[in-house]
Amino acid sequence: MEHFINILIVDDNPTNQRGLKEILNGGGNNVLLADSTEEALHSLNQKEIGILIVNIDKREFGGIELLTEIKNKEQFRNVYKVVLTEQSSTSTHIVRGLNEGAIDFLTMPFSPNLVKAKIEIYKSLYYKDGRIRQLLTNIFPEKVLEDLNTSGKFSPKRIENGVVLFTDFVNFSNKAKAINPMKLLKKLESYFTKFDEITNRYRLEKIKTIGDSYMAIAGVTETLEHPEIRACLAALEMRDFMHNERDVAKALRKDFWEIRIGIHAGPLVAGVIGTKKFSFDVWGDTVNIAARAEQSAENDSILITKSVSKMVEDYFDISNPKEVEIKKRGGMIEMFKLDRLKLPYCLYGEGKIANADLLRKCELPSSDFDHMQKDILNRLKSMLPEELAYHDINHTCNVEKAALRFAKLEGLSSYEMMLLRTAVYYHDAGFLVQYDDNEDFAIKMAQSLLPYYGYSEDEIEVITGIINATKSHNEPENILQKIMCDADHDYLGRADYYHVAKKLREEMENYDVMMSDIEWVEFQLNFLENKHEYYTETAKNIRQGGKKARINELGKLRAELLKNAAIK
Repeated sequence: MEHFINILIVDDNPTNQRGLKEILNGGGNNVLLADSTEEALHSLNQKEIGILIVNIDKREFGGIELLTEIKNKEQFRNVYKVVLTEQSSTSTHIVRGLNEGAIDFLTMPFSPNLVKAKIEIYKSLYYKDGRIRQLLTNIFPEKVLEDLNTSGKFSPKRIENGVVLFTDFVNFSNKAKAINPMKLLKKLESYFTKFDEITNRYRLEKIKTIGDSYMAIAGVTETLEHPEIRACLAALEMRDFMHNERDVAKALRKDFWEIRIGIHAGPLVAGVIGTKKFSFDVWGDTVNIAARAEQSAENDSILITKSVSKMVEDYFDISNPKEVEIKKRGGMIEMFKLDRLKLPYCLYGEGKIANADLLRKCELPSSDFDHMQKDILNRLKSMLPEELAYHDINHTCNVEKAALRFAKLEGLSSYEMMLLRTAVYYHDAGFLVQYDDNEDFAIKMAQSLLPYYGYSEDEIEVITGIINATKSHNEPENILQKIMCDADHDYLGRADYYHVAKKLREEMENYDVMMSDIEWVEFQLNFLENKHEYYTETAKNIRQGGKKARINELGKLRAELLKNAAIK
């Protein structure tokens, strides 16, 4: 598996830049160059840099000052900094560089093997750091991690209006007795994984699972608007997901699970407890009341308290008010059944999914990317012609992987990535209609379908522009279009080129485009040498070398085929 990383070389000496780039090119290294510290800061702010190599020899160049400037900034904490010098390892330059945050040094003239060895070590450490960060992100909210990184602790905080959501499965204990433990665990994991997707979509924070119970909060670890609405949207989607699971199980005459959900809003305390195994949690009467609401809900229903209903009644249909006794604490609280979204605030007129206006009100993405993704992939899987040996669903998935890789290295935002991924899913959808001029049909399909998923006219214009850039005679104009074109032909510089090219030849033959072996080789060479080019700096750095290798290999194969033909 290839690992990709941005390596930034900061030096005003072109010879040093070329030397290091030649040594480090390949193996997933996207080597970037900066001639000044100002240019370096721009790259550091725009892209995720994994390794920074800075020349500190010339005082006027400002290499040491660059290290000093980024030393204590949280955004550069994970950058591995290496100083570049002609001095010996005892030089005061190196000592000062190490004092300003560098972890190692490289000396000139370069020893290629030593340079590669050192950079590979830091590249490996960078990826291990990334895996650790990902694990910690799955355990702690972002705000907690920021506080732990800066001060080493997270002080307990009182939240005046936090929202707590609880779910559990009806009669779970009896169901657990009647099912194989591994099957039980897999089923529970599949449901909780879906709940994780939903809570993430509405920017809730999952706190924990206890047996078959799932707990999440809103308005505690983030500052987005209307946490009550977001919690109710998440609850509706969880309930409707379980409804669909139930209906499928009934059709197959299989056992099914039912869910109960409760939501309450009010004051609570959030904090981290533990000295060895840390745990982020919330406490207070609000938590207990939310749990009681869940326990009092009917099968496959959502029960919200009066404090929540007051804040969401303009947007949701609410029914069946009832008084619920709060055990241990004592007293009664009025609760309501949350039924569905009001029609003016939903997509598709079903009362299930929020429309763009309501999502924007909650500071959430206005487009329903997840449902769009599911629907278009289902269309491609079930309806693409069998003759498409190359432009199949695997091609779409591979283009998406390449697009995400380039987008991350190029420093695109999550919103830009969403638009790019949408274009990737639709860019071959025209093949559902016809083989030639497929991009035009893909654009028409995107223009027709995307409004149903809440995409705005401006977003659709960006997406169709990306698709249009993949036409053979068009030139990409912006970074999104360039990434799309490069991702579409990522395989040209990969090691699996011949496997993919074989599928393309098979597809062309399925559409009556026949070539002899020599014609096929010349066809490939003509495309690689005369028609194709990579547009982004990332693709040029990562894939251009592999593409040149394919050209050399195909050139040798052509010479061999011509020689054999002459002999015959």
